[in-house]
Amino acid sequence: MPRLTVGLTGGIASGKSLIADYFMELGVPVLDADQVARDVVAPGAPALLEIARSFGRQFLQPDGQLDRRKMREKVFMEPAARQSLEAITHPHIRKRMTQWRDAQASAYCMLSVAILVESGMRDLVDRVLVVDVTPETQLARLQDRDRIGEDLAQRMLQAQASRRERLAAAHDIIANTGSMAAARAAVEELHAYYLSIARTGEIYSRGLSLPRSVI
Repeated sequence: MPRLTVGLTGGIASGKSLIADYFMELGVPVLDADQVARDVVAPGAPALLEIARSFGRQFLQPDGQLDRRKMREKVFMEPAARQSLEAITHPHIRKRMTQWRDAQASAYCMLSVAILVESGMRDLVDRVLVVDVTPETQLARLQDRDRIGEDLAQRMLQAQASRRERLAAAHDIIANTGSMAAARAAVEELHAYYLSIARTGEIYSRGLSLPRSVI
C-alpha cells in the first residue's frame, strides 16, 4: 500500500483526464473512477442487474450493455433518479477503488474521481488535487465535447459540486487555463512534491491536511 494517495478531481470538462495522463507518463499509478464505473455495470455484473430491476430493461441495449445515453439523460433531468443510480453503483465503485489502492506498491498513487468531493469518497485519499477552470470554460468544452445542448450541459454541471466547494476541499490546485506545456510543468512540480511527501513520511494518517499549493 502506498504511503500517499492523491485524489485527483475537477469539474466535468476541466481537463482532469489530461492531467491524469501526465502523471501516468511519470510512472504514477492512476485509477480512473469513470473506468471503474463502466466496469461495474458491464453485462452480467451485479450492479447492472440491480439497475435493470430498479429502472427497467428499457435502459439496456439489445446486447445487454447499459444504454448510457438514455441513462445519462434521465439522471441529469431527474435528481431522484441520479440518487437511485448512485446508491446502486457507488458501493461497487468504492470497493474496487479501495482494493486497487491497497494493492499498489509505489511511493504514491492517484485516484481520479470527478465527484470526489460530493460522493463521500474523500476518505479514500490523503490529499486532494483539483484541476480548476471557470464554469464558462466548462460549459463551452462540455457542449463541444459531448455535442449536447446548453440545457443538458448546465444540468450536468449543476449535478456536481460547485467550483467553490471543490476549491475549499483542495490541498493543491492546477489552474488548467494555459497551454499544455504549462499543465505538464505543473504536474512535474507536483510529482516531485508528492514524492517528497511520501519519502519523508509527512503523512501517516488519512485525511491529514497540509498547506495548499497553487499552480
